[in-house]
Amino acid sequence: MGSERDSLRPAAGAASASVIDPAGYAGLDLLAGAVALVDPAGNLLFLNDAAEELFEVSLRRARGQPFAALFVAAAEFDRLLEEALAGKFDERRTELTMTRPGRESLELLTDVTVLTATMGCVVFEFRPDLHRQQAERDERRRDAVQAGNDLMRGLAHEIRNPLGGIRGAAQLLEAELPSAELREYTQVIVREVDRLRSLVDRLLAPHRGLPQYQEVNVHEVCERVCALVLAEWPEGLTIERDYDASLPDIYADQEQLIQALLNLVRNAAQALAGRGTIQLVTRIARQVTIDRRRHRLALDLHVIDDGPGVDPEIRERIFYPMVSTKDDGIGLGLTLAQSLVLRHGGLIECDSRPGHTDFRILLPLGREQTESPADAATQGATR
Repeated sequence: MGSERDSLRPAAGAASASVIDPAGYAGLDLLAGAVALVDPAGNLLFLNDAAEELFEVSLRRARGQPFAALFVAAAEFDRLLEEALAGKFDERRTELTMTRPGRESLELLTDVTVLTATMGCVVFEFRPDLHRQQAERDERRRDAVQAGNDLMRGLAHEIRNPLGGIRGAAQLLEAELPSAELREYTQVIVREVDRLRSLVDRLLAPHRGLPQYQEVNVHEVCERVCALVLAEWPEGLTIERDYDASLPDIYADQEQLIQALLNLVRNAAQALAGRGTIQLVTRIARQVTIDRRRHRLALDLHVIDDGPGVDPEIRERIFYPMVSTKDDGIGLGLTLAQSLVLRHGGLIECDSRPGHTDFRILLPLGREQTESPADAATQGATR
């Protein structure tokens, strides 16, 4: 932005900073970033349109006030301004957290430039720190999924214990009943107990040991999942493949990866009611950040359907236990899928709108994910 700023500096002989005409800086409105111009006393001289929108404050009301006074706990900003005015730098890029009263904190990448031609005025350009925001979202999602899984695991243990007793009592009662009609009721009890036990086993399955890593061809995993899903919906459902043939094998637990992908593809098929198109797309993603860890290469696997999309009201909670878009759903499929991918050091993201829903699996390539944060914690607890 340096050349753009140079073109916006007043010509030699312009008014001093204390009497600068802010209209002379209206060209700053052309910049995409949020820009603030501050005089040597720290008072606000100019905000462009993007800054007014970002900070929810108008230039007309804020002009002439200490810029730091618009924010809560602005010591970090004051220190940066003081160093700029003391000549410790001409330009600097840094991270700032800016908080307006009664509003959420903003994590911002900030470029600071001292305009010596205007008696030490300072230009601040603010942009959202997208990587930091994504990392914080990933962490919140991981914590929420982990908390939900811990809750469900505890409930599953509590439910599983009495199931065997109920089933045994129903079988004993069935042996004493005189008629087949009455025995039908005990058979219903046995069947429902078996169904509940199967559900409990599914809840507990991801917690039974660490992933068993091996070299896995992700396209073989995709084809196996396609075969399973197309067997369930043999008519009306189409699965299109768009594979990157250069994708190397990944180091993963094959069965867990199959289960995670199967849950996503089956979820898409259910959203389509078995009629529509699902796309499986594989690519290599480069320089990916997952849970604050930078990975040079990652598997980028997409499950895309042309269904109605995810209800916006539950989109942020779609991976939480017991959250489902289906009337008869129990809200575990996506939770289990996310849990399995998290255990591999990866992440599942969802982007959805009517006619296009994209579930994206990001999974580090190579053996760098073999001890994810979740695995490390588990190993530490068992040593």
